[in-house]
Amino acid sequence: MCERLNAKQFLETRDKKDIMADKLPLALLPGLLCDAALWQPQIAALSDLADCWVADFTTQDSATAMVDTVLAAMPERFSLAGLSMGGYVALELMARAPERVDRLALIDTKARGDSAEQTSRRRGLIELAEKGQFKGVTPRLLPLFIHEDRLEDEVLTAIVTGMAERVGKDAFISQQRAIMTRRDHFETLAGIAVPTLILCGRQDVLTPLSEHEDMAAAIPNSELMVVEDCGHLATLERPEAVTAALRRWLGS
Repeated sequence: MCERLNAKQFLETRDKKDIMADKLPLALLPGLLCDAALWQPQIAALSDLADCWVADFTTQDSATAMVDTVLAAMPERFSLAGLSMGGYVALELMARAPERVDRLALIDTKARGDSAEQTSRRRGLIELAEKGQFKGVTPRLLPLFIHEDRLEDEVLTAIVTGMAERVGKDAFISQQRAIMTRRDHFETLAGIAVPTLILCGRQDVLTPLSEHEDMAAAIPNSELMVVEDCGHLATLERPEAVTAALRRWLGS
């Protein structure tokens, strides 16, 4: 059964007394053109509970290779959270090595593969980047990543554009190829047996709420959380709500 909770309910129901002697190993998987800064608010706020590791997806050109990186770095059992491209990799890992994962969080992502139009668009972006026209996340592209009300937030926009600059052109090309060639994992969802958090910004235009509702309906032991006034990068846009949700999920 899927239980749908809003951000207020998560904040009210989190267990403030949940203190564990041993920290939980937690793999955090970033999205396209993102690095560890994507998860920094959560790493800091969950330091009492989780031993966080952030994947570096700047050298691999397939979801399979990205999964290899995660499995090699993590202990035998761990918790797994992915945002956007990181969610695609998380689902590939669940299809390949579900016995390694204690709990799963899918944030601003989707299980379905790209449409032909989306694949064509990615090929075009790769061609432009290969010609030297990679510009990272420009002001024109920011509305795809964050809520329109945050476009004048200089601290937030600097984090987003700074991540893209650090990831750079070559990794952008590799990541686009990995996304283009990933498997459709919608059929994988029904077999996921671990506690699963599905979280989405209400105004996410890249991976809309409908995709998350479909995932929540397909995964038996899942909770859907919708973060209001939030776009695609929920961990940075609404860090307190996301952190509260992850804290509750880690205690599941």
